[in-house]
Amino acid sequence: MYQFAEIGWGISPEIFNLGPLAVRWYSLLFALGIIISYQIMSKFFANEKKDLKDLDLLTVYVVIGTVLGARLGHCLFYHPGYYLSNPLEIIQIWKGGLASHGAAVGILLSLYCFIKKKPNFSFLWLIDRLVIVVPLAGCLIRIGNFFNSEIYGVPSDLPWAVVFERVDSIPRHPAQLYEAIAYLIIFLFLFFYYKKLEGKTKDGLFLGYFLVLLFGARFFLEFFKDLQAEVESGMTFHIGQWLSVPFVLAGIYIIYWAKSKKKKNDRLRAQKL
Repeated sequence: MYQFAEIGWGISPEIFNLGPLAVRWYSLLFALGIIISYQIMSKFFANEKKDLKDLDLLTVYVVIGTVLGARLGHCLFYHPGYYLSNPLEIIQIWKGGLASHGAAVGILLSLYCFIKKKPNFSFLWLIDRLVIVVPLAGCLIRIGNFFNSEIYGVPSDLPWAVVFERVDSIPRHPAQLYEAIAYLIIFLFLFFYYKKLEGKTKDGLFLGYFLVLLFGARFFLEFFKDLQAEVESGMTFHIGQWLSVPFVLAGIYIIYWAKSKKKKNDRLRAQKL
């Protein structure tokens, strides 16, 4: 029998209202994620002698790709029948509903479009640096989900279980905070590894680590989450877990490819000497 936790969470998702306009914690944290990520990326660009004007354009591409990909991912992965029957609601992002797996695809497509416009950039160079800041932005977004009392966990009798008062009176795992902490750890690992290498990264290696660590964490943490869609009730694994598997497998392959490429290049250099 579950016992009620002492931690109650009923805070409003809105910080304040200006007439019909509501400023929400989620929006603030989402914007903060973009701002901090931009600042970190600007350090990467400056250290590696890249033009900051290109970063401004890249930011526009990535933000648009993230929002569109996340929204379409939510609509098509979790509630395809409803949104295909009500297509106008797909654009109503203010009603909520973004999926990180869709965001990942959106980011990849946005980078492809950016490189078509700026062919002097390498896709792997860009993405190896972008994936360093993505987990930090994801951490802030999950805290935003916590403020919204959404993507909460299954019932729990642990001391830190939270009663999301705007949902029900059942103590639950604060799954949003679990995920936020995991993403923060992944960010710190990638960031300090980049600093250790002084920016001399092996093409694709950071992308591979990112895919394995982030989507591996996502697969594991889904066990603590409540169902995100009715269709998941009869499934062995959640939709988020099934969608994470291809990303993890791709990450494992990319790590192997990046390290094999490094060894091959080292052998070629040794033969020339």
